[in-house]
Amino acid sequence: MKLSLIVLIVLGVFSNTLMSAPQEIGLWRHQASDIETKAALEEITRFNESQSQWKIVPDLIPEASYTQSIRAAAQAELLPCIIEIDQPLGPNFAWSGVIHPLDGLIDDALLASINRSGKGTYEGRVYSVGALDVSLALFTRKSLLKRIGARYPTIDQPWNKTEFMDVLDAVKSTGDYQYPFDMRAQDVTEWIPYAWGPFMASWGADLIDRTDYLTVDGVLNSAEAIQFGQWIQHLVEDGYMNAHPKNDNGFENGDIGIQYGGSWALSRYYSSFKDDLAVLPVPDFGHGSIIGGGSWHWAMAETCAHPEAAKAFITFLMTAKEQAIMSQVIGIFPTNSDATALIESYSKGGQWRMLVDFSKRFSKLRPETPAYAEISSSYKRAMSNILNGMPPRLALDLAVDNIQAAFERNKNYASP
Repeated sequence: MKLSLIVLIVLGVFSNTLMSAPQEIGLWRHQASDIETKAALEEITRFNESQSQWKIVPDLIPEASYTQSIRAAAQAELLPCIIEIDQPLGPNFAWSGVIHPLDGLIDDALLASINRSGKGTYEGRVYSVGALDVSLALFTRKSLLKRIGARYPTIDQPWNKTEFMDVLDAVKSTGDYQYPFDMRAQDVTEWIPYAWGPFMASWGADLIDRTDYLTVDGVLNSAEAIQFGQWIQHLVEDGYMNAHPKNDNGFENGDIGIQYGGSWALSRYYSSFKDDLAVLPVPDFGHGSIIGGGSWHWAMAETCAHPEAAKAFITFLMTAKEQAIMSQVIGIFPTNSDATALIESYSKGGQWRMLVDFSKRFSKLRPETPAYAEISSSYKRAMSNILNGMPPRLALDLAVDNIQAAFERNKNYASP
C-alpha cells in the first residue's frame, strides 16, 4: 500500500508538471543586424517570462532566402505559427492562403492604434501588423553642405532636381570623395523596389496603375520611368555613383559625400559623425518627395494550431511599452503615436523627430497586390540591367512583359 501510494504521488506530480509546461510555439523572423536581432530575442524572452501558457521558440533565417523559405515551408505545410513578413508581400501570402486575417483575432482598438504603414491589408482585411517602421532619407555632413554653400533642405522645401544635381556637382568638384552620391546599388534584397521605386514615382512613374492594380504597360515603362532609368545611367556614366559598390561602408569611410539610405543605419552614421551628421528629406524630382512605407510585419500562418498564442504574442508586441523598448534600437520608430511620444529622440522636438515626420509626409506603400512579388523581382532585374548599361526602355519593357505574364498565369490574381 505504501509503495503504491508513493508511485501514485510521483506520477501525479509528474503529470502536473507536464500539464503546467508552456506550449511551445514556433516563430520565424529574418536575420537582421546584430543589434536588432539581440533586441528581438530579448523581446521574445520578455513575452515568455510574462506568462506561463506559451513559449515562443524563434528561428532566424537569412533575409536573402527568407521569402523562398516561407513559400517552401508553406507548400510542405511546415510553417511555424507566427511568421515575420515584408509588408508588401502580405497580399500574395493572403491570396495564396499562407496567412490568416488578424482582424477578428486582434482587438479592434489595438488595430486602430497602429498607423497605416503598420497594417498590411488585402481585400479590405488586415493580414499583418508591424510594431516598428523606418524612414528613408539623405545622409551627409553639415560641414560639407556649409563648405559648398548648399541650401539646407527642409521638409517643406526639399531640394528640387536641379538643386540636387547642382549639389552633386559641387560635392564632386571638391575632389575629396570617390563618388558624391550612393544609392546602395549593391543591395539585392527588397531595397531597390522599396527605395528606388519612390524616386521613380517622384519622376512621375509608378510600379503599377493604382486605380486598377492590373495595368503595368504604359506605367512602369512610361516616358517618365524611362527618363528615371536614363538618369540612373547618367549618375553611373558621369561618375556620380558607383554601379557596383563593394559594401555599405562608403559614407562612414569618407568615400561618399551624400548617402541615400534607411534610418536603420542612423546609429552607425551618428557614431561616425556625431553632431556633424545631417539627416535630410529626399529630393523632389517633379512630383513631390516620396519614400517607401511599410516595413517588416507579423502574421499568423493559416495552419497555426494555436491562434490564441499568436494573438497573445502579437498583442504583446503592439503595446506602446514594447514598441518604445524596441525603438531604442535607433533608426526604428513605433507605428503607434502613443509609443512615439514615450521616446525622447522621436517625440516632438526630439533629435531624430524628422524621420517620423518624413514618414508621415512622404511615405507611399508599395502596391498592395498579390502580384507584388513578380513586380518586385521584375523591377529589381530591370534596374540591374539599367545599371549594367541596357537601354532603359528595353529593360522596363522586359519587366512589363514578365509582370503581365504573371497576371495571365494567375488569372489576374482573382480571389481563389
